[in-house]
This record gives sequence, structure tokens and C-alpha cells, in this order.
Amino acid sequence: MAIKVAVPKETRPGERRVALVPGVLKQFGKLGVELLLETGAGEGAGFDDADYEAGGVRIVQSRDELLKEADVLLSVQPLSVKETGQLKEGAVVISFLTPHEGDERIQTLCKRKVTSFAMELVPRITRAQSIDALSSQAAAAGYKAALIAAERSPRFFPMLTTAAGTIRPAKAVVVGAGVAGLQAIATCRRLGAQVEGYDVRPETKEQVESLGAKFIDTGVSAVGEGGYARELTAEEQQQQAEVLANHIANAHVVVTTAAIPGRPAPKIIDKATVERMGGGTVIVDMAAETGGNCEVTKAGKDVTHNGVLVVGPKNLPASVAVHTSEMYSKNLYNLLTLMVEEGDLTLNWDDQVIADTCLTHDGQVRHGATRERLEGGKS
Repeated sequence: MAIKVAVPKETRPGERRVALVPGVLKQFGKLGVELLLETGAGEGAGFDDADYEAGGVRIVQSRDELLKEADVLLSVQPLSVKETGQLKEGAVVISFLTPHEGDERIQTLCKRKVTSFAMELVPRITRAQSIDALSSQAAAAGYKAALIAAERSPRFFPMLTTAAGTIRPAKAVVVGAGVAGLQAIATCRRLGAQVEGYDVRPETKEQVESLGAKFIDTGVSAVGEGGYARELTAEEQQQQAEVLANHIANAHVVVTTAAIPGRPAPKIIDKATVERMGGGTVIVDMAAETGGNCEVTKAGKDVTHNGVLVVGPKNLPASVAVHTSEMYSKNLYNLLTLMVEEGDLTLNWDDQVIADTCLTHDGQVRHGATRERLEGGKS
């Protein structure tokens, strides 16, 4: 009997994505699984129940029923603690699970002996690139952040030659050259802005320049493990800030993307730097939800300080829900191909992708950092 792969409707306010889109149903069909979808799950991304039914998906009216039937549950946002407790013992959950927080939910996963895979934990290795949901969603976020900057700016981005004279291109600075930052750089360049990019990892210089932007060299390197930047020391942050401040003060638009998984976003733009910027300048702080890269940022709010507009957007990938859902669905499918064969679920713990992505299994927390944090909280 084929395993049941279930997809609930997302309930977090503002979340429009869905973990399964009609366009990938044929691919999922190759796995030999039975697909279940909570009614209305695709509406936020523009997909009707009929779109799924045409592809052989069974629509389930009751959320409680869906949770109880699921052998494998796919979602974007983690379930609530109560909903996690409704899963059958031994079920599998694949989702963004915020392993650095939500301890009660993690403990409930253990109590129910649910095997959970956190998409945040997908290793940054070549063979896992097609599974890397953080990257797929970050690309969309970077694109959207650049569009917000262009929309909110009182300036044209491209150089324009008009009867009234030539208008110089806007000067944009993008802080952080990860997936989101590079996409923001590329989008600002497409819109015609003059762009400078910065990252604490010097190896990103070539990538920034390949997109037609100038790399800002502050003399500080923060090469970290797993493709992420390490946290800077206080002295390094000061040196970085001093060099960056001059570039930022001369910019018309700034997009910040610097983030450290599981920790508050590093403060890169202080209030004094904001006050040096010209009126009509726009900062779009993509790290707003984890505290912001700018000292005056407020998550989900627009703040005007000394004539500078600081935008703190939340959940940018949800604002491009059609394509982010499509990419996320493919990420999930590619992960499931490592676990499912002819409708049966088999977990190969010798596979680095499966082992590293696993958060909980058989009543235990398998992710080292999460386990240490939970054990530390007991002492």
C-alpha cells in the first residue's frame, strides 16, 4: 500500500505559498505515493482544488483528518504544537522547522516519534543544490527586495536622456552577496542602477563583479562553515562599518541581506550612518524579521528617519507565491526521491543529505546544535 503524502493549508498570517503545486504532480506520481491536499491549500498561490484533482490528488475537507492520515507531511511553515501532536506516531514531516527555536514543538515531535526534516538544515553540498530551499526562496526574496527599493525610491533607477537633460542612474548598495544579495544586485542592474555590492566573504568579489556591480572591499573577511558567514568580532564590525558607512552615505538605495542562521541579524547600518544619508534615500532591510541590519529597522513597518525611508519587509518569498511555491515543491520532490522508491519509504542514514537534514527521529533530536541547546535548557 502506497504511503500517503499530505499537504496542509498554510495558516501563518501572510503566508501564500503551498508545498505542492499542480505543475509537479506528474513528477510526484513517479514516486508511487498517494497525494492528499487540504481543501483550499493552493488558493494563496492561485491554484484551485480542481487543478489538483485533475492530477489525481485527493482533496481532504478536514484538517484533523489530513494530519491523522499523513504518513509524510509536506508544509512550508511548521505546524503548531497542537497540530504536531495530532500526527500519527512514526510519521515523517518535511518543512521549514526553525530548529533554533520552537522548543515545545520539537519536543512534541520527539514524543510522537515523528521523523522530521528541516529544510533549513539541507547541507550546502553540490548534490543537494536541487534540494536547497533556503536558496530557492532567498533568490525570490532578493528579487522582490530590489523591486520594493525601486518602487519606493523617488528616483529613476536607469540613466535617462530627456529633453530636460540627462538623469544620472541611481546609486545602489547591496550588503550581503549570498543568494538573496546576488539576486538583488542582478535585479538592480537590470533596472539600470549603478550598483555596489559588499560581503564579508572576499571570495564573493568575482560573483558580484560578474553581475556588473563594483565590489566594496573593507579589509574584513568572515569566511565561515557550510557556506555561511561567521559572526564578526566587535573590532571587525567597527572596521567594516566605517568603510561601508561612506559608501552607504553616498547611495540612493540600500538593500541589506546579511543574516546568521539561528542568531539575531548583525547590525551593519547604525543610526548615525542613516543620518548621513540624503533625504529621499531608501533602505530595504531583508533581515528585518531577525532584528534587522539597520539600527532603525522595525519588522513589517516603514520607518522614516531624518528623511530616509527604512522598509522592514516580512516573508518576501510569500509575495511571489506562484514561483516560490513551484521552486519549493521541486525542492521537496528532489528530497523525497532519496527517501521513496515505488511507494515505500526508506531512510538511508548513510546518505549525508538525509542525515544532515534530519531534526528528530525515533524520539530523539538528531541535529547536534539543537540537541545541545535543548539539553542546556534543562540544566
